[in-house]
Amino acid sequence: MTITAETNPETATQGDRSEQIGRSRELAEVCARVADECRARDVRILDLTEVTPVFDFFVICSGNTRRQMHAVAEEVDRAMKERGSKRIGVEGYDTGNWILQDYGDVVLHVFTDETRETYDLEGLWADAKIVDWQPPGSTTE
Repeated sequence: MTITAETNPETATQGDRSEQIGRSRELAEVCARVADECRARDVRILDLTEVTPVFDFFVICSGNTRRQMHAVAEEVDRAMKERGSKRIGVEGYDTGNWILQDYGDVVLHVFTDETRETYDLEGLWADAKIVDWQPPGSTTE
């Protein structure tokens, strides 16, 4: 990701940065809802805004099969494009264990259970806050 005045928290005004974080959070919630609709499991959003300047949110979820993981990745990509957020990178789509889609300030991670446990992004980024993205009364599992 190229850091510009719009994305660099040191040069952006506080209001600009707050707006950017709000927009990033909305997009992260879109990713989470789409993943949930595709029946991904254990969908989580990590707020990394106070942990790193590189990106704002991780959306992490697990899929049962390669086909399901691809469906999650493709549907999230479609939803993000509809909202004007183009994917700037993708990794692992052909491997079937971990699909990463980079949208700049939001990064989607779709894992198999085993790979998610191995890399433990939630543990690695334990300083990040977990975002409550679900409507009241709903569950992710």
